[in-house]
Amino acid sequence: MEKTIRKWFMVWDFEKEEEWLNEMALSGWVLDGVGFCSYHFSRCEPGEYTVRLEMHPQDEPYLQFMRDTGAEYVGRMLQWIYFRKKTTEGSFDLFSDIDSRIAHLNKIGRMLSLVGAANLIIGMANTFSPARLGWVNLLCATLLMYALGRIHGKKEALEKERRLHE
Repeated sequence: MEKTIRKWFMVWDFEKEEEWLNEMALSGWVLDGVGFCSYHFSRCEPGEYTVRLEMHPQDEPYLQFMRDTGAEYVGRMLQWIYFRKKTTEGSFDLFSDIDSRIAHLNKIGRMLSLVGAANLIIGMANTFSPARLGWVNLLCATLLMYALGRIHGKKEALEKERRLHE
């Protein structure tokens, strides 16, 4: 039995997305594929899998490393990759410490900065074009800068936590 759910998550809510995917697995629906705002599930034993996602470039050696740990590659949506692993094989975390979580947030921040800056430049350039569609890019740039602020806030919280544990 299979089902598809269409759902939207903002980039700064990747942890909520992962939490939702694991709640689905706990209820007997494991992630089996991904698409733009769509998640494909198949039946499983409730709690049989843990699902993780990470922003990571296309990298076959990394995917092979993950397979070697027992994780299954589920799919990719742009730079986000999705893995699942049977819970009977032990805990499944992609980030082993605060520094690796901060590095992941830095990776997301760099991507948001790049795409946001590109939209800002294109939006400014198109503001004076006859079509006057520059506002679309400026709106995208604003949303991306907001996302960057949210990611930066998460990073600051982790850095504060790291200082407390030092």
